[in-house]
Amino acid sequence: MITKTDVIIIGAGAAGLAAAGFIKNKSVAVIERNEKPGKKLYITGKGRCNITNYCSPEEFLNNVVTNPKFLFSCIYGFTPADTVERLNSYGLPTKVERGNRVFPVSDKSSDVIKILYIHCQKKGVQFYFNERVVSISNLSGIFTVKSEKNSYESEILILATGGKTYPSTGSTGDGYVFSTKLGHKLIEPKPSLVNMLTKQNVSSLAGLTLKNVSVKLKTDSTTFTEFGELLFTHDGVSGPTVLRLSAYASRAKLPAQLFIDFKPALNEETLDKRILKDFAENSNKQLKNALDKLLPKALILPVLLQSGLQEDKKVNVLSKSERAKLVKTIKEFCLNIVSFGGFESAVITSGGIDTKQINPNTMQSKIVKNLYLAGEIIDVDALTGGFNLQIAFSTAYAAAASINQGD
Repeated sequence: MITKTDVIIIGAGAAGLAAAGFIKNKSVAVIERNEKPGKKLYITGKGRCNITNYCSPEEFLNNVVTNPKFLFSCIYGFTPADTVERLNSYGLPTKVERGNRVFPVSDKSSDVIKILYIHCQKKGVQFYFNERVVSISNLSGIFTVKSEKNSYESEILILATGGKTYPSTGSTGDGYVFSTKLGHKLIEPKPSLVNMLTKQNVSSLAGLTLKNVSVKLKTDSTTFTEFGELLFTHDGVSGPTVLRLSAYASRAKLPAQLFIDFKPALNEETLDKRILKDFAENSNKQLKNALDKLLPKALILPVLLQSGLQEDKKVNVLSKSERAKLVKTIKEFCLNIVSFGGFESAVITSGGIDTKQINPNTMQSKIVKNLYLAGEIIDVDALTGGFNLQIAFSTAYAAAASINQGD
């Protein structure tokens, strides 16, 4: 049996749910491989769902890492303010927190999913869960979508299948396969907003969080710098600064070098004076016991090791050149980055369907008529802070608006 409908949407994540809710006066079928909608949306923002970033479109685009010019039209066409207003009108109260990040007042991502799903149901959208799509064909302007259970036909198809991050939620890259078989070019997907793995063994530092540090990543051709919080893991580094750096460097060649400035507020001269002051108060102590006012205890031995200084050396016999080595290491603690974390730990996918083959005003394919792409499947990605979810909402709106106008 074939189910016929005006529009088929594959994927009931953020982009799919939004698009289904935006489409007017057409029958819509949403096909989802999971048993319920929004499975990945459920875990975003640590379960709180950072819906968007309440900033101007211009500020928003400054936080887009890949292909910001492509998103110009759709972000101005459906802004972060529009997202907040729309969700409020659906019945979801929201709040704005530090960094203009928008969350549901309840702090529950499930409420965001519920409100989007209920809105779609009220509009008569039909959902088909536990159905993984296995093939898509297009013959004489009719799309035939076959799942493991059923077949569907429509003249309009939206691919909102997501990327490859958190594959346990169903984002396994199926949409890339369908798109390429329909003639699209795929920019190699890579993990972004992800932890970094180091050559050095940093397991002794696992769990240590540093605030207000400057972090610099030097790749084969470029240097990227961030300021803020960094977290050591059992096999590398993570935290907001590292995630942002990974977004910029996701396509860079590795290995790379990560330099951490533990005292960015102090220049080398001022830091040296501070060290001399601490040493004067601890003149008979060993180095390993004389830096606890300057550095977290767990960092002292790694810093001394990288400085080439013996931990049991008395501070009162330390030479000026040895002290200079210590200052340099505190200002430029170096870690060799050998790889980024995998898709299972990445927040977003960098890469996807080539934007050159998509109309930036409508999200309609330039290769196949009435085929639309929305959300993470497209080769666009941004920094953390609600920007990537807004991209899903804005691209879904652009696609729906085009369908509503019959473009």
